[in-house]
Amino acid sequence: MRFRPCIDIHNGKVKQIVGGSLNDTGLCGKVRENYVSEASAAYYALLYKSLGLKGGHIIFLNRQGTDEYDADINQAKEAFAEYPGGFQAGGGITCDNAESILDMGASHVIVTSYVFKDGKVYYDNLKKLKYIVGKEHLVIDLSCRKQGNDYYVVTDRWQRFTDVKLSEDVITMFSEYCDEFLVHAVDVEGKASGIEPDVVTMLGRIKGIPVTYAGGIASCDDISEIARLGRNKVDFTVGSALDIFGGTLSLNDIAKKYC
Repeated sequence: MRFRPCIDIHNGKVKQIVGGSLNDTGLCGKVRENYVSEASAAYYALLYKSLGLKGGHIIFLNRQGTDEYDADINQAKEAFAEYPGGFQAGGGITCDNAESILDMGASHVIVTSYVFKDGKVYYDNLKKLKYIVGKEHLVIDLSCRKQGNDYYVVTDRWQRFTDVKLSEDVITMFSEYCDEFLVHAVDVEGKASGIEPDVVTMLGRIKGIPVTYAGGIASCDDISEIARLGRNKVDFTVGSALDIFGGTLSLNDIAKKYC
């Protein structure tokens, strides 16, 4: 069980937002922001590097093809330059740009909407991406929201439900395409209101492939609960609750314990 650091970039700035508030009409700033940093992505990359933290992720929160997305990429380039291989990268990843993101210094690319599009799974896109970058450089984002008693993978900035119900069988099936999974519990993402225990419990039963959980972590008790429910196998990331993003959890303390 390891702590995975994060750098979320929106409109060219490092931010922490309420994940479910990001949508097509809110791509240029009309989102619920928990924290907007004056520091650059490169600053956080150097900080994480100094603490020996690896396997974190940089997420571009703007839509690909916009000026804001280009600003996100420019910030990320500086971070990759400071810490080559220290981060995975996601947000608008396709077969057209995946190699260039790896060339910038990302260890992996994280794919979401390119594979889960229009509520369906586009296996041809997934197979092409695996062929282009290699399984060892690919992370599949299975971020989910609850519908009824089950959790379903969501896409398009977490606003659209797919027909993919998150389960052990589904994760096992997708594992043939990727090196890791990233799972945001979207209903609690950015709210620092506690974790989704059912999601963590499910992830704790996965064998043979790393899985990182994100969403709702607000305290050391939440992290201890992830360790218990996830059988000490599920990695985790903390955003808004960290002291470097205006919260109360000490980055240094977490890094020392879960590096």
